[in-house]
Amino acid sequence: MARLGLLLSVALIGSAVSPMGSAAQSGPAFLVGAADIASCNRRESEATAKLLDSIAGTVFTAGDHAYPNGTAREFIECYGLSWGRHRTRTLPAPGNHDYDSSQADPYFNYFGFNAGPTGRAHYSYNLGAWHVVSLNSNVIADSWGAAQEEWLRADLKANPANCLLAYWHHPRFSSGKNHGNHPHVNALYKILYQHGVSVLISGHDHVYERFAPQDPDGKADSKGVRQFLAGTGGAPLYKIGTVKPNSEVRNTIAHGVLKLTLNSTSYDWEFVPVAGQTFRDRGSTACVGSNKNMK
Repeated sequence: MARLGLLLSVALIGSAVSPMGSAAQSGPAFLVGAADIASCNRRESEATAKLLDSIAGTVFTAGDHAYPNGTAREFIECYGLSWGRHRTRTLPAPGNHDYDSSQADPYFNYFGFNAGPTGRAHYSYNLGAWHVVSLNSNVIADSWGAAQEEWLRADLKANPANCLLAYWHHPRFSSGKNHGNHPHVNALYKILYQHGVSVLISGHDHVYERFAPQDPDGKADSKGVRQFLAGTGGAPLYKIGTVKPNSEVRNTIAHGVLKLTLNSTSYDWEFVPVAGQTFRDRGSTACVGSNKNMK
């Protein structure tokens, strides 16, 4: 069974995954997904999976796929019966609940090659005119965090696209009441900022939130990284606590997915809610451009 319906290859600089043929794609590419997804005793993940059924493109996941503990059974019986039908076109990133079972072995076994190398889970790929990186933000990975940072610098240097995007689980900035900001990912965020990454997608707080572009210190910066929280894949939604600076839009009512239309020099975003919900967020903006903040 072909993964993503595309031929995938592994680059030598670590774990870079490249959907071959995407560079020749005419027109925009599409990236759609969410984080914090499936519990066997809830129906919301099936509702969000139905959204994916009608949206073409590559599916991203930003962690916490199968609740509560990311076991092999939960991946098969909970995640697998909803979002699992899109597994072959899914390029994931792991969350903390994925690491609740055997160093995330069920996660790596379930997604296979698409998850990157076992135990690391950082990789990159090209999607249309965009270069995309999937990273591992879990605290359990801190022992090799320096290696991931070194890999990220090398990958972005080797792929100086005008439009760059990243996703991982823990948000650098969040107004969510349950978790809030995560300074432990700031080193990764700084690298994104230095290389002109336009978009960062995270989850962990089960809310939807969109920030204005920011620098690593949380100051508004037109050349900064715009972060989306898309923790709305199906797990119970959280509440908003203290609203953080530069937070532009927040949603704690509607489950749904984030759809990105990746144009050659810009992107469009849209939060697509599940059936019966009316909250939407959409907009368009230009890419930051590579290496805009290198010192």
